[in-house]
Amino acid sequence: MKKTVTLTLNGSTIMREVPVNRTMLDFLRDDLKLTGTKCGCGAGECGSCTILVNGEPVNSCLMLATDADGKEVTTIEGLSRDGGLHPLQKAFLAYGAIQCGYCTPGMILSSKALLDRNPHPTIDEIKKALSGNICRCTGYDKIFKAVMSVANGEILDDPVDGVWLQDDLPPRRCEEHKQ
Repeated sequence: MKKTVTLTLNGSTIMREVPVNRTMLDFLRDDLKLTGTKCGCGAGECGSCTILVNGEPVNSCLMLATDADGKEVTTIEGLSRDGGLHPLQKAFLAYGAIQCGYCTPGMILSSKALLDRNPHPTIDEIKKALSGNICRCTGYDKIFKAVMSVANGEILDDPVDGVWLQDDLPPRRCEEHKQ
């Protein structure tokens, strides 16, 4: 059985017919070829499949595509505008918060949801907002620092040579990274 779904995806309205049992994760990756959303555990435990639905983080592996009908959905592909990276994407690169990159889309989207509702979170609020996202590579310190840098208003311009190095980072103020 199929159902017609109309949603706003990354700023564009789309209408598709989807099987009623198709997860949002499979709809995005297989039907729409938006592969930035990752399949990790398939059980809502790891957060690698996180998308934003009406601005809130949702595990797309647990959501049926039909439940997106009439909603606004943002994937990692929807963050960059005019060919440029979102400030969170720049910060994750600059702070070395990306290792294998598998958890990164979910981490960034969960961080965006947090900063949209609370532009100046504490480190504890960042930790809580990202508690549903598992990273097995970086340790979380670099991820927390990247999010905090955006919250603190750091403007990260693309390096001239296209390669992010520690020297490209603005100097940190001590109060920005207090535990």
